[in-house]
Amino acid sequence: MGFTLPHFKYPPARNDGYWLPVTSTINWCEEDYYATRYSAEIVNTLTNLLFVALGIKGVRNCLKYEHDSVFLVAFIGYLLVGSGSFAFHSTLKYPMQLVDELSMIYTACLMCYATFSFSRSRVARQVLGLGLLSLAIFITLYYHYLQDPVFHQNAFALITAVVLFRSMYVMEVNIRPSLRAKYSAKPQKTSHATMSKAERLADAHRDRAIVKEMWAMVAIGLSIFLGGFGIWALDNKYCPTIRTWRHKVGLPWGILLEGHGWWHLMTGFGSYFYIVWAVWLRHCLNERQDEYVLNWPSYFSLPEVIPLSQVKTASDKAKKPCINGQSKSKERKSV
Repeated sequence: MGFTLPHFKYPPARNDGYWLPVTSTINWCEEDYYATRYSAEIVNTLTNLLFVALGIKGVRNCLKYEHDSVFLVAFIGYLLVGSGSFAFHSTLKYPMQLVDELSMIYTACLMCYATFSFSRSRVARQVLGLGLLSLAIFITLYYHYLQDPVFHQNAFALITAVVLFRSMYVMEVNIRPSLRAKYSAKPQKTSHATMSKAERLADAHRDRAIVKEMWAMVAIGLSIFLGGFGIWALDNKYCPTIRTWRHKVGLPWGILLEGHGWWHLMTGFGSYFYIVWAVWLRHCLNERQDEYVLNWPSYFSLPEVIPLSQVKTASDKAKKPCINGQSKSKERKSV
């Protein structure tokens, strides 16, 4: 018994694609030019619009809420990744492939700089920046020489893993109260000697709540990202079988079996979660928990870091009981 839901047969791949011939060193499981002659891989192209939308949101928030400029550049890089991938999957041209893949490397190196440069001297930051720039240029030149996508994938994965684990370490030793006093190398702006016992307990409660919320962000963002990677890997390995399934179920249902499209959506969300987490971590490291707050109403919503003054206005209307682990009735500073 065949598939019973209403569907359309997949149209045959066209041989008059606008961007032909294909010059990229890699082609994905989505069949080329079956939907329109103006886009080689229509689903893989359109799913990059998520990167564009979230990138614009991130850039807007950085400008509006005055987050550190390194994160403004990071969101611009995130936006460039989506735009480059849109162009690459539309055309399957090698120059657009480089824009897509190398923008991932440069954005990852930028986040590496943001993670390792905090509280360093000016000379150390300059050496770090020069080293990461040299690394990115080396990867660019060597990848262009090899033209092996596996090299790019491994380089990106390694840089991302280093940044992620370093950020986890920095979060724990600098924010969790039980570890901060013992391991943190960064002196606190506010001495506990000048605070009352009640104030110290309130700050410790607030910071424990912040760390707990940050770990939730890490868990959700990383799970989404790794889930996308798993689908991407299966899409590559079982491509002939998946193509057969798509033709059996027809359109539009076959779109749900476009694994590379799911990779775009899931890594887009996962990467956005990571950058917002990094923004919030930087504010906490600067001891600005009384000025900014992570606005994340539910696990199914998109987080953003905004000034506490805006949340207090909204919370007064919604009668929300808590902000950053503190009672909303307690007076806090705002920017």
